[in-house]
Amino acid sequence: MTRRKLIAGNWKMNGSLSANEALLNALLHDVGRPGCDVAVCVPAPYFSQVQSLVAGSQVALGAQDISAQSHGAFTGEQSAAMLKDFGVRYAIVGHSERRQYHGEIDEIVAAKAAAALANGITPIVCVGETLAERDAGRTEEVVKRQLAAVIHVNGHCISEIVVAYEPVWAIGTGKTATPEQAQGVHAVLRAQLHHAASEHSAAIRLLYGGSMNAANASELLSQPDIDGGLIGGASLKAPDFLQIIGAAR
Repeated sequence: MTRRKLIAGNWKMNGSLSANEALLNALLHDVGRPGCDVAVCVPAPYFSQVQSLVAGSQVALGAQDISAQSHGAFTGEQSAAMLKDFGVRYAIVGHSERRQYHGEIDEIVAAKAAAALANGITPIVCVGETLAERDAGRTEEVVKRQLAAVIHVNGHCISEIVVAYEPVWAIGTGKTATPEQAQGVHAVLRAQLHHAASEHSAAIRLLYGGSMNAANASELLSQPDIDGGLIGGASLKAPDFLQIIGAAR
């Protein structure tokens, strides 16, 4: 089946009120009616500003994280209900930087995905291996384990998630998996999803999240199981982000 592609920008810890306005004004001026879904996942302090800037446009607002908790004494966390107040449509969960720097294990990632789904927010579930794991031939084992935890907790709702394969060794390094390498892992994930939710698995979108940029987007997006991209640095440059969006048709 043909899946509508999704290009989601992850601004990470970047931005300012003035820079955000300039970036989004440039993006919205030229994006028109894109042939794919588009989202920007922004730092939490900028939800209100970006919600206003993208209102009525083809660009959806996304969060970079979400709490597994609904409310209470969890300093620094943002609940799904809070994100909903700002019209957040997508939430990244399990990004490699959260796993590495904040100790997020598979079970936490699964719980965060469940919190998003329960509140009508689409989780972008990140999976991926380190360079040491790839060199040890453990890529398939690692990504299947990470996705299995989310499948186990979310059961029949799994058809509502987006999965992003982000080889850790290719994030922010300038290195990129070849289209064939990326497609190979995406095919493994697709098969795992088919086993878990055969009736709906073909509709689940799989994004590539390892340094997709304006130069390599077309070739990566032409692969049969790559349904879009989770874009880091290139999403902070309107011309580059627009070129990637243009390749996702």
